[in-house]
Amino acid sequence: MYNHPQNMVVRSDPNIPRISEDSNEYLARQSSFSTMGGNSFVDDVPKMSAEMSPMMMSPWNQVSPFAKSPWSQQSDDSGQLSSLVGSLVREEGHIYSLATKGDLLYTGSDSKNIRVWKDLKEFSGFKSASGLVKAIVIAGGKIFTGHQDGKIRVWKVSPKNPSIHKRSGSLPTLKDLFKASIKPSNYVEVKRHRSSLWIKHSDAISSLSMNAEQGLLYSSSWDRTFKVWRICDSKCLESVAAHEDAVNSVVTGSEGMVFTGSADGTVKVWRREMQGKVTKHFCVQTLLKQECAVTALAVDPTGSIVYCGSSDGMVNFWERDKNLAHGGVLRGHKLAVLCLAARARLVFSGSADKTICVWRRDGTIHTCLSVLTGHSGPVKCLAVEDDNEAKGQRYIIYSGSLDKSVKVWNVADQEAMHMMQQQQVMEVNSASESLRSDRSYQ
Repeated sequence: MYNHPQNMVVRSDPNIPRISEDSNEYLARQSSFSTMGGNSFVDDVPKMSAEMSPMMMSPWNQVSPFAKSPWSQQSDDSGQLSSLVGSLVREEGHIYSLATKGDLLYTGSDSKNIRVWKDLKEFSGFKSASGLVKAIVIAGGKIFTGHQDGKIRVWKVSPKNPSIHKRSGSLPTLKDLFKASIKPSNYVEVKRHRSSLWIKHSDAISSLSMNAEQGLLYSSSWDRTFKVWRICDSKCLESVAAHEDAVNSVVTGSEGMVFTGSADGTVKVWRREMQGKVTKHFCVQTLLKQECAVTALAVDPTGSIVYCGSSDGMVNFWERDKNLAHGGVLRGHKLAVLCLAARARLVFSGSADKTICVWRRDGTIHTCLSVLTGHSGPVKCLAVEDDNEAKGQRYIIYSGSLDKSVKVWNVADQEAMHMMQQQQVMEVNSASESLRSDRSYQ
């Protein structure tokens, strides 16, 4: 066990957040297994990986007037890199989880409701008896929600009415729980003088991640394990005792790789392999060992970069092409990084300091393009979608916060747009040259 001061950030989210309007303090729920922490502040001057960042000088690093409005919309005709499109406020609880599917946005909070939004308006909603919704994943026509009570609930959309969502089951199923409870060997010790069935989590679900190709769902928990579920029959295939403290995040990568981050300060790499007639996950590498808690993980869409956010405000990353060698550190936040998302060459980090940093990757150098400000509480979750209605590489960013709101942003990859414009100019010039050449022979 580790002995550290009792007032440091440990987990990726609080049980009951205490946020002062006069300070940037963010006190997270202490771990029931051990208390890990670290310095919540980094350098006063944010940096790029390996060099200085213009982040604080960014013209987009301004508090938006839309932050005070419960409902607001703004058109983005200015060509800016980043702009606030609108805010979704229901005033029923802190936002802990987000997921998108097409033009629908699902939000989970510490109320009993999961809300569905469409075009910045409430489209539907459904209730869960458990309260706090800590994770949402959508796959194969099903919605999976992970909860504070350690259960994963499964929902389906009504084929007759897309606004109606019905609960279709839970993981593990009642049938599997009954079968497993008969055998004493299915019970494992989860705490001193307390045992539980290995097929169910004994503490809060912290994150969910889907491997759609293999039809597997991964769940991480504060009970120090991650579990593997087969979607087609809702079976728990494996429970992995992964860390010495709460597992705050699990993400799947390419070629069957899985990454876990924990309050014990480590990031581990797991690979699914055959052992005799059984397929199991084996720890093949430990990427990070540090004093402060690991609070968030993300893998870029190509599976080539792994990002890790910590309670000290740092974002570390590793490169797959170099056998997961450490690539550098992104220094953009003063408080814990609570969520990460990656899309194309852009990386988004949300923090307890109430901001979202937008980073662009060029090789191993990450430049902070802009800082999205406007939330009045810690940014707890992020979701990214392509902006199909915009020209060039633009993205819609959803950010959920403990200020009880979801904000919608429009972000552009300016460099990619510039390269696209150059390509178009070259194509036009080439066509013109070809046309002139043809005419010269007439």
